[in-house]
Amino acid sequence: MQATGDQYLVARSLYSEESFAEEHKKVYRHRKTALDHVKQYFTCDTRRAKNAVLSLLPIIGWIKIYRIKEWLLSDIVSGVSTGLVAVLQGLAYCLLASLPPWYGLFSAFFPVVIYFFLGTSRHISVGPFPVLCLMMGSVVTRLVPDEGPLVNITGFEGLTMNEQRVLVASSVTFLVGIMQLAMGVLQVGFVVMYLSDTLVSGFTTAAAIHILVSQLKFVLGLQVPGMSGPLSIIYTLEVIFSKIGSTNVCDVVISLVIMVVVFIVKELNDRFKAKLPVPIPIEVIMTVIACGVSYAFDFRTKYKIDVVGHIPKGYEPPMAPNLHIFQETAVEAFPMAIVGFAVAFSVAKVYSVKHDYTIDGNQELIAFGVSNIFGASFKSFAASTALSRSAVQESTGGKTQIAGLLSAIIVMIVTLAIGFLLDPLPKSVLGAVVIVNLKGMLMQFREVPYLWRRDKSDCIVWLGTCIAAILLGLDLGLAAGLGVELLSVVLRAQFPRCSVLANIYGTDLYKDRKDYVDIYEPEGVKIFRIPSPIFFANIEFFRSKLVEAVGFNPLRVLRKRNKALRLIRKLLKKGYLQWTSNGFLNTSCGPINESVEFESNTEELDLPANFKDLPARVDWNAELPANIVVPRVDLHSLVLDFAAVSFLDISALKGLKAALKEFIRVEVDVYIVACDPYIMDKLHQCSFFDDEVQPSIFFLTLHDAVLHILNKHPECSRNKSRYDKIPTMVTVHHPAGRLRNRDKNAADPETKF
Repeated sequence: MQATGDQYLVARSLYSEESFAEEHKKVYRHRKTALDHVKQYFTCDTRRAKNAVLSLLPIIGWIKIYRIKEWLLSDIVSGVSTGLVAVLQGLAYCLLASLPPWYGLFSAFFPVVIYFFLGTSRHISVGPFPVLCLMMGSVVTRLVPDEGPLVNITGFEGLTMNEQRVLVASSVTFLVGIMQLAMGVLQVGFVVMYLSDTLVSGFTTAAAIHILVSQLKFVLGLQVPGMSGPLSIIYTLEVIFSKIGSTNVCDVVISLVIMVVVFIVKELNDRFKAKLPVPIPIEVIMTVIACGVSYAFDFRTKYKIDVVGHIPKGYEPPMAPNLHIFQETAVEAFPMAIVGFAVAFSVAKVYSVKHDYTIDGNQELIAFGVSNIFGASFKSFAASTALSRSAVQESTGGKTQIAGLLSAIIVMIVTLAIGFLLDPLPKSVLGAVVIVNLKGMLMQFREVPYLWRRDKSDCIVWLGTCIAAILLGLDLGLAAGLGVELLSVVLRAQFPRCSVLANIYGTDLYKDRKDYVDIYEPEGVKIFRIPSPIFFANIEFFRSKLVEAVGFNPLRVLRKRNKALRLIRKLLKKGYLQWTSNGFLNTSCGPINESVEFESNTEELDLPANFKDLPARVDWNAELPANIVVPRVDLHSLVLDFAAVSFLDISALKGLKAALKEFIRVEVDVYIVACDPYIMDKLHQCSFFDDEVQPSIFFLTLHDAVLHILNKHPECSRNKSRYDKIPTMVTVHHPAGRLRNRDKNAADPETKF
């Protein structure tokens, strides 16, 4: 092979799969069995033990390369900034989980400490995530509703409503942690790959709408019972509108002021982030101002607004989870485990690519699993990562999880020492902060027009997931969205866009004949391409599209021919037909009754045409005697392009073999090109080949097969104007500008046209 500039020259023999295998020796590769993989998995040596320790404790890997002089100051600034945001978000997001606000501080502390040692991402901020908090809140309000009877749970006796809800939240979190840890140990972190970006976008948008509705009661100062289950958002809005007349004006004013100021400053932070050394922590500033104003003017007494209230100092003693709650919430805990990990892993992947380091999905599952188990023991609820908080940690210069550990220390200081200062904080301020931080998720609605223009299937997945999650709830909505996504994949594989290919003038390339003008199709040759795996669900679609492409049904033609042969034999036997040198001669003077010939066994009609007891073969494209009519077949060669076929199952093998035999029996040569080696091995293992379907029909490339056909049927190129449409050589332009042509006699095995 010679290459110069943007052209290349190749001179080689024409290869079928068999001839290529004869000429080029393959390397033998030992295939590991399942037992070999099991032995390797349980084999332990010094090197593997060291790698296992490093993978389970990623801190050992990055702490050794920590640059104290360059990174420590950045981590301190980032840790303090993130810690202040974590305090506020911990209090705010706790309202979504229908728990007392100070438990959010626990969730911003315990999981962070464990993730510091076990996590592989250096930039995400672990803690409460609004979507996960909302999913937790739906479980909490289902088991411990604001109004109505409680679910009969062993262990609720003697506990207040808040204590019961904390028990539910911590038990569910413990179960979520067990599920994540189990998935990590079993190395099934790949399950998150089934949650596409489109599905996650639609799901988080629906979650943002749920969060917005859930915070309206705090912004408006209304007493609205928590609801869960399908259509809960509709029922919540119904209650809010029925009580709209009781809105607390002070809460509304405070919320509007907070939202407007925070929104404006956040926009300024985004616009001038290149010039600002640290983003302005406007949520923290407004929270401090709101606390001071509320305390100074006694909003709680004068205007009857709902405030955070007393925040106990210190941490509560650990407690064991409730096994009865495990049984009641297992179905809801699993989607929480998946969503929590999927969001955290997606954010971690973005920062790992940006800062050039690797993350391990299975280790992330272990890290979050242990974090949630440990945190649940100290009454925190399920942790993941909040996008805005992680953005603060990264944008303020955070280099490693030391910034995360420092943020946890800030949260600890608030919990142990200065939490009482937040007593007069209005809950409407927290609700307003939550709503403002929903901007990013709500703006995902802008993706819908883009998806509709680019990929309607993805758009349907987005809309289906979003609508299902809004109406059915987040857990059922996620399952429904996953179902829609998998269905779209199955349908695209089941009904692929098949095409008929043609040669592009002057090249060895073949493209869809509908897309190009300068194309050449040899007479009697059809090239068919299916761009997907062939399996039980699409084999019939493949066969129907193949029949549509060639323009006739080979099985129907075969049956017509066999019926015609039976009739010819009968007419010869009765003397109505005679064979002469010029062909069959009709000797009957009257009409011939053909009705008896159609009473035949269908299975016999599907067998290959048999000319044994006839004086000569029948030319099916010529005029037949006795007015016998058989569909004419102008096709002599069919090429199937399998370049995009990645696998065949047993049902597809049977259907493919039946289709090939149907064409072969009507004297159409079938060739398969660019078949994957693993498929070839499977064909041999499954006894695919016989006297009719032989390995010789397989060719390396499409051009090899077409050249072979033109060799075999030279009449395809009798039209001189099209004689040299399909090249067997390539012209090479040298850098000096001289033109070299390959000698046509240089490669004798090649066919020249």
